[in-house]
Amino acid sequence: MRTILVTGPGGAGRTTVAAATALGAARGGRRTLLLTGDRAVPGDWFDEGPDGGHRPVVRHVDSGAHFRTELLALQERAAPALGLLGATPLAGEELTELPGSDRFALLDALREAAAEDWDLLVVDMPPVLDAVAVLALPEQLRRYLRRLLPPERQAARALRPVLAQLAGVPMPADWLYEAAARRDAELAAVQALIEDPRTTVRLVAEPGPAAARTLRTARAGLALYRLATEPVVANRMLPTTSADPWLAGLAAQQQAHLKAMGDGEGDPRELPHLGHAPRTAGDLARLEPPAAPPAPVPPWTVEDRREADGVLVWRVALPGADKPDLGLVRRGDELVLTTGPFRRAVPLPSVLRRCAVSGAALDDGVLSVRFVPDPDLWPRTR
Repeated sequence: MRTILVTGPGGAGRTTVAAATALGAARGGRRTLLLTGDRAVPGDWFDEGPDGGHRPVVRHVDSGAHFRTELLALQERAAPALGLLGATPLAGEELTELPGSDRFALLDALREAAAEDWDLLVVDMPPVLDAVAVLALPEQLRRYLRRLLPPERQAARALRPVLAQLAGVPMPADWLYEAAARRDAELAAVQALIEDPRTTVRLVAEPGPAAARTLRTARAGLALYRLATEPVVANRMLPTTSADPWLAGLAAQQQAHLKAMGDGEGDPRELPHLGHAPRTAGDLARLEPPAAPPAPVPPWTVEDRREADGVLVWRVALPGADKPDLGLVRRGDELVLTTGPFRRAVPLPSVLRRCAVSGAALDDGVLSVRFVPDPDLWPRTR
């Protein structure tokens, strides 16, 4: 299944572009699912009209309903413990959605879609910085689960009373490990979809200085998680041949900012300003981005420079990263990398686990981390 994750700075028209992408694919005969959290998507956007044609299936992500369902299920599983504490159960009608719950609702919707049979999945993602954080969640949460509830430490049921007496504290209940294993499997399915080579991120922006800065930060975050991006879609482009001096001036400003939006990943794909909000399938047909291959994910490579400089260099491609926003911490066999608001714990290649970090430098979007072999761990040669 091909997946297109559509996002961009807030207010740039990403929902419209996602809908146009889904409609174009469906009319081309592909079984297409549009996943969106925007309840304001007009129903007549996908009317077939006199020319006929196929329509995409539209599925709305209801984060409020998802939150209530998940919390009530957790309350039911934990009912014995809550009863001992004298807790009063919560009723579904009194539950109000908490901030951030929409991210987990979207992950569950992605998992369900991944298990279905579609030719194309188009996802209307949140604004781009939130979208990168959502796409990072499956890996982050799985790491936390493995650290807090390592499955290999689950004691046999018959040994629990003995271990509880030795430790002086009650052993975790079976349902806790079962819930962790179930959640890990669900997150693994979403992570597999996100990291699939057929999944790409489509960035939509309206040319301007703020858009260029936001896209630069987002690109660094997407590169940190090694996600493939398509050439940016420049939305609501004004005609450059307008006789109106005011419109011509705005069009000239858009063109001036257009090159910065591309940032070396191919020329932006331009979509016209309709002069009004899209209302029909005909409007959407004018807003389908031209096809373009995604930029390949830059490789992360280890260069052996022991003979010349006595070091190994790990080259981590982070296009869009700025030196003041970079952070680097070695923790065991992992390197914790930070770029702007994004942070990722990356496992070190096996050859670098026997080395110590000696320095790092950022040059032209590539972070070069220098490692010196640890003489106590490095194999000795005659």
